[in-house]
Amino acid sequence: MLEAAFWGFVGGFALLVGAVLGLVRPVPDRVVGTVMAFGAGVLISTVSFDLVEEAFTEAGAVPVGVGILAGAVTFFAGDAIVDRRGGDDRKHPAANAGGAAFALVLGAMLDGIPESAAIGVSLLGGGAVSTAVVAGVFLSNVPESLSAAVGLRASGRSVRWILGLWAGVAVVSAVAAALGYALLGGAGPATVAVVQAFAAGAILTMLADTMVPVAVRYSGPLVGIVTCAGFLLAFMLTHA
Repeated sequence: MLEAAFWGFVGGFALLVGAVLGLVRPVPDRVVGTVMAFGAGVLISTVSFDLVEEAFTEAGAVPVGVGILAGAVTFFAGDAIVDRRGGDDRKHPAANAGGAAFALVLGAMLDGIPESAAIGVSLLGGGAVSTAVVAGVFLSNVPESLSAAVGLRASGRSVRWILGLWAGVAVVSAVAAALGYALLGGAGPATVAVVQAFAAGAILTMLADTMVPVAVRYSGPLVGIVTCAGFLLAFMLTHA
């Protein structure tokens, strides 16, 4: 469980990295978009091979279908709440985060919890943590806190407050990864498959709703190639 918590925190630590980058010096929007495109490719591969394929192999089509639909609907509903509270642009480099601190925290947890739980699930059965899962989570988190830190600083929040905010979300990510491992340690294949597929459905919905549109908008004509590069790297890591 401690190993799952550690790797979950590594994924969440990207929020602190992004916040520091946003506070120290401006990062060009195209760079943020390119990172987002690469991270999207990594996560697409992760969802396909580390979550859905493994779940299907272990338990068949029904648990996978139920899990994906449940994850997608849950993320969609949570995202709608975040949007109404002012967090709809939380992954946009040019977003103004002032006045929407609660929405930003809620949005980061909404994005990060299924990703972190997937890290914990990947350790079940004595397996090693999926490098592709951790890399995808890390790359998807950096732009979120990067853009938010700029807006929060402009709204008058202190550097200590901003870094403390994202450190807290990183801790939540670690807890989610640990719970994903601890609660499913003795579960049957069908239950594990549903949880894996649930995470996959939530991540896929997040990709379509936030990451891919931002990547297309800001990374320019190379978005397709960069996304494919992320997919290829994650595929090679998964099948090494």
